[in-house]
Amino acid sequence: MEVPVIDLSELDGEKRSKTMALLHHACEEWGCFKIENHGVDPELMEKVKHFVNSHYEENLKASFYESETAKCLGNGNGTRSDLDWECTFFLWHRPKSNIEDFPNLSNDLRGTMDEYIAQLIKLAEKLSELMCENLGLDKDHIKRAFSGDNGPSVGTKVAKYPECPYPERVRGLREHTDAGGIILLLQDDQVPGLEFLHDGQWVPISPSTNNTIFVNTGDQLEVLSNGRYKSIWHRVMAVESGSRLSVATFYNPAGDAVLSPAPKLLYPEKYTFGEYLKLYATTKFQEKEPRFELMKKMMSSGCNGVV
Repeated sequence: MEVPVIDLSELDGEKRSKTMALLHHACEEWGCFKIENHGVDPELMEKVKHFVNSHYEENLKASFYESETAKCLGNGNGTRSDLDWECTFFLWHRPKSNIEDFPNLSNDLRGTMDEYIAQLIKLAEKLSELMCENLGLDKDHIKRAFSGDNGPSVGTKVAKYPECPYPERVRGLREHTDAGGIILLLQDDQVPGLEFLHDGQWVPISPSTNNTIFVNTGDQLEVLSNGRYKSIWHRVMAVESGSRLSVATFYNPAGDAVLSPAPKLLYPEKYTFGEYLKLYATTKFQEKEPRFELMKKMMSSGCNGVV
């Protein structure tokens, strides 16, 4: 099985309807797809990967192998279902940047990331408009639904999945769905590890080549689309040889954005994304359906917090 590949350059020609149908199929049946000719500068993508890899080698690698995660894996012979073999940090971009919280980031990485995110936001908005068109919604429906007082929230999880001495005993990242909206992944072009669940089988996602960007949809798009665009379980496998790069940018609802299905109410309604994240934090690695049901009960009972 191969993940759908969508050429966005074909949206402007006679293949537009075929391309839109392929996008709709990918969102409905896969919850993920690859895009090419997406308009993001290939040289900029390479610079992001180069500077992130350099930052990891110079500032994070040694400390990771001395961390509690590495020590825990080295003790005993059983599998560790409570560990994620990843070295990561999270950068917020919108509505407010937190990059000043990371003083050891180079000026090269900071400047490159700013340019990259500006282009990626445009891409996320374009994809959201195309999804709205396929769903029969106003083209800005997703953007408006995601916008709180200051617009949608945008952040990037920068991760390296280091070489692992016992890959059979731990996940790079445990099985989960993503909480938010549209996720755009700039990933390693050599080291594999990412897998998505499709029709009951785990499908390996090959390393990105030819400047493709990998896209998947999160829980909030499942809600907004009344379940037509489902978020999909995925994981990262630990590997013994090679250190995998992952730069995942999340185009998410603002914390105060109020979410409801469109146009009819089949999923939980009128909750803020902030409330959802509180529940997600304690149930991330569990099935999403009970999470939706609990959120529905919380909203119907007037409960605005997670206990």
